[in-house]
Amino acid sequence: MEKTATLNLRINPTVKSNAENVLKQLGIPMATAVDMFLRQVSLTGSIPFSVKLPVIPQEINADAMANSELEEALLHGYEQIADGQVVGLDSVNEIFGKK
Repeated sequence: MEKTATLNLRINPTVKSNAENVLKQLGIPMATAVDMFLRQVSLTGSIPFSVKLPVIPQEINADAMANSELEEALLHGYEQIADGQVVGLDSVNEIFGKK
């Protein structure tokens, strides 16, 4: 039997909680999931998933917009909200069964 090592990590509590919820549904303890990850790093010699920035469509990429374009997009969004064209938080919560 191999010796065990202790790994102490500081992690965002929300990230930890969300991961625990997923792992619980999968029936995998957190320690096993971390062990699986580290074994894959050892086996593949890399992180076992793609690490890249998300692709942002140019029409909503605020970093690529001129100030006038950003202002126009924000005003359009406010108009949609005022016209009731955007799903509000209450509607989202109803969709997902949360109160």
